[in-house]
Amino acid sequence: MKPFHHSINSAQIRLLAILLVIACAAVFVVHRPVLSAQANSFDDDEYLLDNNLVQNPGLDSAWRFLSEVRKPSTVEGYYQPLAMISLMLDYAMGGSPDNLTIFHLTSLCLHAANTALIIVFLYMLFGNLWPAFFVGLLFGLHPMTVEPIPWISERKTLLASFFALWCLVLYVVYVRKPGWKLFVGVMLAYVLALMSKPTVTFLPVLLVILDFWPLSRLNKKTLAEKLPLLAIMIIFAFITFASQKNAAGVLMPGDTGHGRVILIICHNVIFYLYKIFWPVNLTYYPYPSPLSISNLFILTSVIGACILLAALILSLRWTRAFLAGWLFFFIAIFPTMGIIGFTNVIASDKYAYFPAVGFLMVLAWLMALLWGYTGRFIAYRALAVIVILFLLCAESFATHEQLLRWRTTETLYKYYLSLSPNAPSLHYNYGFYLYNNGRYDEAIKQFSEQLRLSHKRDEKVLNVMGIIYYRQGKIEQAVGAWQKVLDVKPDFPDALNNLAWIKATNEDARFHNSDEAITLSLRACKLMTKKQTKADFLDTLAAAYASAGKFPDAVETARTALNLAQSAGKKDMVQRIQDHLDLYLAGKPFLENHP
Repeated sequence: MKPFHHSINSAQIRLLAILLVIACAAVFVVHRPVLSAQANSFDDDEYLLDNNLVQNPGLDSAWRFLSEVRKPSTVEGYYQPLAMISLMLDYAMGGSPDNLTIFHLTSLCLHAANTALIIVFLYMLFGNLWPAFFVGLLFGLHPMTVEPIPWISERKTLLASFFALWCLVLYVVYVRKPGWKLFVGVMLAYVLALMSKPTVTFLPVLLVILDFWPLSRLNKKTLAEKLPLLAIMIIFAFITFASQKNAAGVLMPGDTGHGRVILIICHNVIFYLYKIFWPVNLTYYPYPSPLSISNLFILTSVIGACILLAALILSLRWTRAFLAGWLFFFIAIFPTMGIIGFTNVIASDKYAYFPAVGFLMVLAWLMALLWGYTGRFIAYRALAVIVILFLLCAESFATHEQLLRWRTTETLYKYYLSLSPNAPSLHYNYGFYLYNNGRYDEAIKQFSEQLRLSHKRDEKVLNVMGIIYYRQGKIEQAVGAWQKVLDVKPDFPDALNNLAWIKATNEDARFHNSDEAITLSLRACKLMTKKQTKADFLDTLAAAYASAGKFPDAVETARTALNLAQSAGKKDMVQRIQDHLDLYLAGKPFLENHP
């Protein structure tokens, strides 16, 4: 079987164009529920809901995303400027936290484009259009590819895959017709993919695998030509590690033990195969408990991984295809395997999005072999088409159902919790959704469950529980929650500020203490840099000064807080601080009395 050559006739070009349009149309039809999805998942607040740069489109915001290399300021994670700029552009086109359609439409267009690129890539590798079309469509409609489309923050997965696929396509063209311009295109596509999401760091290694199979050109010369790509890979590996460590922290293999890492790899090797070939109950995948061979699935995974490795080595007696396809998948997904910890899940559907290309290559190769046979094998070809059409219908139904779960944040988290009820982070995120929607009693239940399951005091959860109690008028419980926060983290600014507010403004003698209020508030303000100082922190300090009768200090501090609130355009806060300032100017403290 000969791979793609440049002598393609106009009829083939027309057929390719028609099939690409059909594939993209099918992707759009099946994924149409995503356009009305309004769910927010996990870190969407960082990427959109609370991201000031995304919500203020312009060159200044774009430059911040590009220039904040070592420590991104708006996202707790690695350097990903193109993904952030992409979201910013969607916001500029009318997208907003209350209208996610623009964001989902862009993501759907990227997924359709990725499906088309996979078809082109497989056609170029194996020279047979129909197998490439069917296999590409299996990818485009597969339910495991759903997650990155409605999940706002996973724009990075789609964008990185888009540029990575361009890198693969350009590389195959370069192999057929070498030239420095094409190789520069390969490098540029690689850099753009890295700037979207650095999980594609090992892309140069994937090109070496393509040289091994199916391009059959692996030698010292082809290895040497990868040196510029290797240099880029090393540079971005350092950038990714530094930015992730500085912005959110990382967990190194030695921190948990190398035996645990091996178990995680064995688990994921089998787990992803299982989910790809039987994509049911697709959800959030927390670490299994216990993560040891006493867990039946872990034991089965270790045995299965050993059998799989032996089978792949034995397959080399007949073909390189199976080993190469598996290596492509494994190396592509390796950065998310948990060797370096940066997430609280052991696996995720989105992690398999681009790596699945390895399996698609093997499937396209097998189908191209079948298409090459004549005579009695034509019947098998027809049977293969029937099977694929059945699979496409089944995938379409499952994908449609999966997308419906993203209608609202509540439907999404209820689905997650129905399958993973003991995952603390699910209760944490669902609790914050309930809190933000004023459903305080339900939020308290979720937060309490999160604390029970995690077996530790989470300062963020306890702080929000304190705020809920405060809003419900349960001051004693609020003070208790904030005190627990300070027991865990003595320099937690929000808890310090909240306690200071109670001690400065509450009339109840059990809680009112002006001196403690000043001390706590000064500590809270000191912990914030000048650039980060919040107007409400200074409002608390002014209230503390006023409660102690230090009205000149209260007036001066309140005026500073007022200027900050005005600069930030926070109208409600401006009015509140102005009301407080009027009291201080009249020589009166601000006091409140809860029932």
